[in-house]
Amino acid sequence: MIHLNVEPMKVRPFVLTALMLLAPVGVPASEHPSPPIVNPVGESSPPASARLDPSAFSDVAIPAGRVDAAVSQLDAMAEAALATTGVPGMAIGVVHRDRVVYLKGFGRRSLDGEAPVDAATVFQLASLSKPVAATVVAAAVDRAGVDEDGAGRAAVAWDDPIVRHLPDFALQDPAITPRVTIADLFAHRSGLPDHAGDLLEDIGYGRAEILSRLRFYPLAPFRASDAYTNFGLTAAAEAVARAAGTAWEDLSQDLVYGPLGMAATSSRFADFVAASNRAIAHIRRDGVWMVTPEVRRPDAQTPAGGVSSSVTDMAQWMRLVLAEGALDGKPVIGSEALSRIYSPNLLSAPLHGPSSRPSFYGLGLGVSVDSAGRVRWSHSGAFLLGGATTLAMLPSESLGILILTNGQPVGAPEGIAASFLELVETGEIRHDWPALYGSAMAGLYAWHTQFGEAPLAPAPARPLDSYVGRYANKLYGTAVVEATDAGLVLRLGPSPTVLALSHFDGDAFTFRPVGENALGISGAVFAFADDHAASLQIEYLDEEGLGTFSR
Repeated sequence: MIHLNVEPMKVRPFVLTALMLLAPVGVPASEHPSPPIVNPVGESSPPASARLDPSAFSDVAIPAGRVDAAVSQLDAMAEAALATTGVPGMAIGVVHRDRVVYLKGFGRRSLDGEAPVDAATVFQLASLSKPVAATVVAAAVDRAGVDEDGAGRAAVAWDDPIVRHLPDFALQDPAITPRVTIADLFAHRSGLPDHAGDLLEDIGYGRAEILSRLRFYPLAPFRASDAYTNFGLTAAAEAVARAAGTAWEDLSQDLVYGPLGMAATSSRFADFVAASNRAIAHIRRDGVWMVTPEVRRPDAQTPAGGVSSSVTDMAQWMRLVLAEGALDGKPVIGSEALSRIYSPNLLSAPLHGPSSRPSFYGLGLGVSVDSAGRVRWSHSGAFLLGGATTLAMLPSESLGILILTNGQPVGAPEGIAASFLELVETGEIRHDWPALYGSAMAGLYAWHTQFGEAPLAPAPARPLDSYVGRYANKLYGTAVVEATDAGLVLRLGPSPTVLALSHFDGDAFTFRPVGENALGISGAVFAFADDHAASLQIEYLDEEGLGTFSR
């Protein structure tokens, strides 16, 4: 299932968790991973760890050679996707039976140049950072306390309360704060609202400040609902890094990128920018693709969306996950710690009827059962400012596909992944997956505002000095309204971000927000006491009713 969470004023960049009809589901991992057992009538049977589990089998056989046949069609699928959607560049990697069987780039790194995408081109992963981050935590859990000298490393476990390692962490409910664990935040089940903190990032706040403000968000029932929160997951990653006595970016390098030989992979935006062979982000405006004028800098939420990597590096990561923590037969992450990431927690999408298959979220990874009765693990990533990525794995077949692109999400990577897996499982493409995903992604760009069409006879504004002043909000900080020769301007955030206000009607003005979540005009409405404005309500910040600033 696709987890879109598209609501008025809630269009989100990382919202693509489990793939629509590609969502994944996990079989318990073995302490001693074994290679797939060759099946004389098919590609493979379940690994030894699941051979005695009836639920691990599918009655839809995959004949010998079917995977190779599907791989042989990837070139044509990729070229068709670029031609149809206009996405500038793409790279694809496939692993099967612990081997990399396909690595290839297509198209251009940038429309401003001719440099081609290849298997070494570095892309921003967006929310594919989450399953990568989950393996970093699994490695930390596995290795906690094992250093001979014990220097710089404290024990950490998936079920550790966040406050054990981040004493200043707090949510709105003081009864919930001490109970929230690392696993809760990786499973998006803390009760924090959907994408809490993202708008703070858009107006310029950094990681530490955003995490400190999570306490101002209202909470849904604890461990009872799924709400995708980048900064909730980031808080959990920060707790793990604090327990290890190092920065998250360094911990990721030490525990995963280094051991797997992922030399092109980093959790720092500066490293992505420094890469000579990197894909440039693109957006589509009025049907025309262009280099994104506003660069997406995801350092504030790097565990959730700030990893950059190539398909060559990520193929090694898929091999590790499919081999239950081993690479080239050597253990890297203990299977017990790793198995938590693909153990289902909560439903990640609503059921649409009694025959609807459920889709779950593990810890940073989507988990479901597909139409052939096979477990699938999957996740997508999306930057509305110019990036779309996806991965899907069939653990019973030790098969995984990864697709990275440098265009805003239009369904291209998901369409290819779905088509590829349908070829593997049925021998034919039975659905127009690119069109289905293209339609689904269109919902990401829906922008709801009360200030779309100006009234024919708007009421006049008051003298501009009536609106000028400083307005305070416990979550978003200070908003400053100033009068200039060109009219009113609104200053938001610590930098601050300067936004021009245009008169709409009476005491209502409009402006165009900036950042990852800005897709159209929003409103700013002043409320008066006597002759001066007493408060300012900013429409696009008013999620959960938190967008009113008092003078």
